[in-house]
Amino acid sequence: MSSIMTARPRSISRWRQRLLALAGSLALAAGGLATAAAPAHAAVTHQNLYITTGSSVTVYDTTANAEVASIPVGAGAAEISISPDGSHAYAAVGSKVVVIDTATNTVTANVALTASATGMAVSPDGTRAYVSFGGRIGAIDTATNTLVGTVSTASNASGVAITADGLQAYVSNTGSSSVSVVATATMTVTSTIPVGSQPIDLVLSPDGTRVYVANYGTGKASVIDTASNTVIATVTVGSLPTGVAVTPDGSQVYITNVGGNTVSVIDTTTNSVTATVPVCVNPQRNAVSTDGTTVYAACSGNNAVSKISTATNTVTGTVPTSAGAFAVAELDVSVAGTPVVTGISPSSGPTAGGTAVTITGTDLTGATAVAFGSDPAASFTVDSDTQITATTPPGTPGTVDVTVTTAGGTSTVSAADQFTYIAPTADIDVSVTGQPHLGILVPYLTYTLTAHNTGPDAITSATVTASLPAGASATGLSTGCTTSTGTVTCTYGAIANAASVNKSFRVPLNLLSLGHVTVTGTLTASTPTDPNPANDSASATCTAISIILATCP
Repeated sequence: MSSIMTARPRSISRWRQRLLALAGSLALAAGGLATAAAPAHAAVTHQNLYITTGSSVTVYDTTANAEVASIPVGAGAAEISISPDGSHAYAAVGSKVVVIDTATNTVTANVALTASATGMAVSPDGTRAYVSFGGRIGAIDTATNTLVGTVSTASNASGVAITADGLQAYVSNTGSSSVSVVATATMTVTSTIPVGSQPIDLVLSPDGTRVYVANYGTGKASVIDTASNTVIATVTVGSLPTGVAVTPDGSQVYITNVGGNTVSVIDTTTNSVTATVPVCVNPQRNAVSTDGTTVYAACSGNNAVSKISTATNTVTGTVPTSAGAFAVAELDVSVAGTPVVTGISPSSGPTAGGTAVTITGTDLTGATAVAFGSDPAASFTVDSDTQITATTPPGTPGTVDVTVTTAGGTSTVSAADQFTYIAPTADIDVSVTGQPHLGILVPYLTYTLTAHNTGPDAITSATVTASLPAGASATGLSTGCTTSTGTVTCTYGAIANAASVNKSFRVPLNLLSLGHVTVTGTLTASTPTDPNPANDSASATCTAISIILATCP
């Protein structure tokens, strides 16, 4: 049993250095909520707990049920509060306030104090963080993280709560059994309210009309009317009450009782206890989730935080901690969902790449990569959370999965994300024509080999070989053509779809070559491969009757 179980003021003071603080309880300022909301632009999906555990702050994702960070802060970590915009957490740690960036979960500043810090609260506008230390309360400028004002309250200032307008701070004074009201603009005490013995923690109702105070020494809770700053009710709770939190609707107040390992539930309409919930060992401070469904009670006795359902007022789970838990603050955070690809259009394209593809799905915002198989997209643009436009990279024939990567992970492959690379095809139609050129001096026949691309894709290269009649030769060859015994070979470069390229050569005539002169042209190579061999060959026959008389079709 920790020293908190005794009623000695010195023990209380030592224990108070490690007392729990919940974000909203300190942003109580903002209406009594024990939690802080994430930036307005973020989609809230996960609830992170910031738990002080002696010399560190543990960050625990209650949605994933996993610890996501452990932040060293130094010995004596006590209360913790989160700024209304969710950007920073402020932890009372020994004789300082530790400032934590919640985006990186790293310490960004330490604000020195002259005594041990206990309570923490952040103003509703986020410009000030208030800390109780010794017998005073201090105001920290959150822009510069410097102490800009202090005021003495009474002996052993403890819990802090700020009104919704930020104009007043309520401070429980453990050593003087009172609550001080401080005007934050001037940092002066405007009222002192007697309450029960050894008040530890306090919370403002969401509507700002009530302050609920946990009185450690009497086992009671004081209810203060903020209009008159007087106690209007006293509620008997459990043994040694220490922490207090209120639901967002203000209907229920939850008080942790370290002496009985319980949490008392108070109906604020009747100011009576309606339930007593057994929790973990030595519950210190508590917090209510932003949605009001869960109360988190931090326990120093068995390294745990109990989760209580506000609907049933029963414990529904436990959050483990590496050391005794003293304070808890809840922050709703935006966690990117894992992207899902549900469609690809068009779903096929050439291996050369360059196809504009529309990717549809969910959680696509913030995409950092789009891949076709193992190859990154040539380019991509995120059009919306449900659509990305991408350009395919070069690929090999076959089907690949299109994946999208964001901060939330990489999409799982499925049949819906498939894109098929299609090998290019181009059908070459070969034709051969002849033309006589007669005369007494140099008679010859001209043969033309035509390679016509019928598509659908372009041709990058092709070869057509012409066979000559026995004993015939070839002269006057077009560029790209060569001859050897009985053949002429012509190479073609790129030929666009529906285009034709001609290559020609001459077959000289003499008295020995009279008769039928047949030349056959055959496609012998092409890139891409010709899919239709039926039109890859053609012939032309000219008939030489004499060197001055010949006919060609």
